[in-house]
Amino acid sequence: MASISQSSVGFIGASASDLFRSSRNGVSGVPLKVLGRTRFSVNQSGLVVTAKLRKVKKHEYPWPDDADPNVKGGVLFHLSPFKPLKEKPKPVTLDFERPLVELERKIIDVRKMANETGLDFSDQIASLENKYQQALKDLYTHLTPIQRVNIARHPNRPTFLDHVFNITEKFVELHGDRAGYDDPAIVTGIGTIDGRRYMFMGHQKGRNTKENIQRNFGMPTPHGYRKALRMMYYADHHGFPIVTFIDTPGAYADLKSEELGQGEAIAHNLRTMFGLKVPIISIVIGEGGSGGALAIGCANKLLMLENAVFYVASPEACAAILWKSAKAAPKAAEKLKITSTELCKLNIADGVIPEPLGGAHADPSWTSQQIKQAINESMDELLKMDTQQLLKHRMLKFRKIGGFQEGIPIDPERKVNMKKKEEPIVGTTSNEELEGEVEHLKQQILKAKETSTTPPEVALNQMMEKLKREVDHEFSEAIKALGLKDRLAMLREEFLRANSQDQLMHPVLMDKIAKLKDEFNQGLSAAPNYGNLKYKLDMLIEFAKAKNLSESKSKASKLKQELNEKFKEIIGRPDIKEKMEALKAEIQGMGASNLEDLDEELQERIVSVKQEIESELTDVLMSMGLEVKAVKSKANDLIEQTSLSNLKAKMDNLNEEINRKIEEVVNSSDVKGMIELLKLERAMAEKTPDLTSKNKIEALEQQIKLKISEAISSSDLKEKHEKLMAEISETTESAGGLDGSLKTDNSEYDQSRVELNVGANSSFA
Repeated sequence: MASISQSSVGFIGASASDLFRSSRNGVSGVPLKVLGRTRFSVNQSGLVVTAKLRKVKKHEYPWPDDADPNVKGGVLFHLSPFKPLKEKPKPVTLDFERPLVELERKIIDVRKMANETGLDFSDQIASLENKYQQALKDLYTHLTPIQRVNIARHPNRPTFLDHVFNITEKFVELHGDRAGYDDPAIVTGIGTIDGRRYMFMGHQKGRNTKENIQRNFGMPTPHGYRKALRMMYYADHHGFPIVTFIDTPGAYADLKSEELGQGEAIAHNLRTMFGLKVPIISIVIGEGGSGGALAIGCANKLLMLENAVFYVASPEACAAILWKSAKAAPKAAEKLKITSTELCKLNIADGVIPEPLGGAHADPSWTSQQIKQAINESMDELLKMDTQQLLKHRMLKFRKIGGFQEGIPIDPERKVNMKKKEEPIVGTTSNEELEGEVEHLKQQILKAKETSTTPPEVALNQMMEKLKREVDHEFSEAIKALGLKDRLAMLREEFLRANSQDQLMHPVLMDKIAKLKDEFNQGLSAAPNYGNLKYKLDMLIEFAKAKNLSESKSKASKLKQELNEKFKEIIGRPDIKEKMEALKAEIQGMGASNLEDLDEELQERIVSVKQEIESELTDVLMSMGLEVKAVKSKANDLIEQTSLSNLKAKMDNLNEEINRKIEEVVNSSDVKGMIELLKLERAMAEKTPDLTSKNKIEALEQQIKLKISEAISSSDLKEKHEKLMAEISETTESAGGLDGSLKTDNSEYDQSRVELNVGANSSFA
């Protein structure tokens, strides 16, 4: 046995951390300082072994002696290399945020002017600040998917450790995969939230260029995933719930990582996470790319920050694969459905954590508190489950993603590499072929009329669509022949650019469009295909008129049938039928041949019954949306009818004069410009309705009405109108008012007319 000579003085004042607690070779509780001064030898079969420990520098504590024990995160916080930045990060403005920067610059300039001049600009500053807040709200409540991708990649966006130190009372980082390497792109550690202990792990990006290089831009190697795996086993053994933070473009895909088993490390993590017996919550705080994010994302609940994204392939990579250009990234981002709201609809994400306006980097502390609240709420729910329920909950979360359908027939002619469906070629149908098809359709329509069946609406609609395509093609050929194609393309680009920026059309652009239109109309007759164009256009107009006439007749017929049914219901009512039968019997008993031979009492009763029926029918017509315009009698004498016809002719003439005057006003340059602006404002209001657009539309409408009213009032039309109204009043008084005939009219059914006569022979037409 080895013999060691030592001094007992070496044990005095030795702390537990300085004692070597091993019983091998007969050594027990020997201070390291004593071993450093001691030689010992083992004599066995003439073999002598002599060892001496190397003298080293005295170690100090790993944190300063003057460290504040009450610092957030505890004394162990001093061990973390993650310290507050000495310099504030430079503000970074994204492309879509530039309008906000202009407003900020204006606010700064006004404040500077107020400080320099001493004047009071508080109202202007308040107005600009309100405008800025409204613009900020409008911008961040209507973000596109690619804009959310840019926010998720923002250089100043808070990282995993930023959030951890904000939400934990104590946190200590744990290092190493126990295989020789500590990947800085994945950080793991134990921390407490409201006294509850968790195992935290997540991707860590840098806050500046130096840190990004050190952290490999948040892209882990196999060592990082094996470190996370080791901490998962540790948390599962000790019963710590696991919270993972996802923020990576993807796993580091270099040659060395592939040699070290990048795919195997990710797959091992996936398999292991499904068998852990502790609750797991994953939070996407930035971008979650492919398997590099999923390797620590197989959780019971997947939560996402409002502007975070989670994808299989980045929008740029997807666009390069499908559209052969990274410029199609906005389109790819929309098709991939990678935002938090879309993923919640697909049941991939379980909740959205709100962010402040401007993104998480606008207020990191507030965002961290929202994350803390979400962790507490989710963990309260998961901790109520036992182990079997927890494992089943995690399994079912991923099993319910996606779906399948059965029983849908598959086209046997469908091929693996399908070509894009070619658009139908238009403009190749000759006039003779079109004429034959049109004649065949006309025969079908005539045959349907003779047999009183429904006209072939499907064939008619198909023919109209074909004629529209032919006419569009002929117009395009005419534009090419006249040499206006390039000018038209340039004007179309300018028009689309103005619409995309939600701006009013510039008068110069309107003038260019009007000039091109006039030039095209003047030179159209000289186009080589003018004959074909006119022939096809005339056929299209003829079919459109026939279709409109058929529809209006169908509507009038339905309305007439409905009105007849309503009239029969009123006439067939027992109380009215009884009154009419009594009147008929009384008239027949008196033997009178006309209304004048009856006594006054009977005439009043007849008029009373007629008014009752008219009132009932008027109510029915109004309930059907028809407007009662006039009540007239068919019993009027010839003189009265002649006077009414003369009045109608005068009214028609006056209406024609008013319409001509209105057309002159509308075709004037100033009113025409107002109408064009009104059309544009209405189109813009449908896209982005707001109070400003509504006020502009109302103002333009009032101006147009005022112009028309002034034009009509300033002419002699007002005097003619007053004279005509006086004549109508005199004629009405002489006719004795309403006397038993009812006519209705409606703008939609202008061909429908209802007449009611109550007497010895009741009729309805």
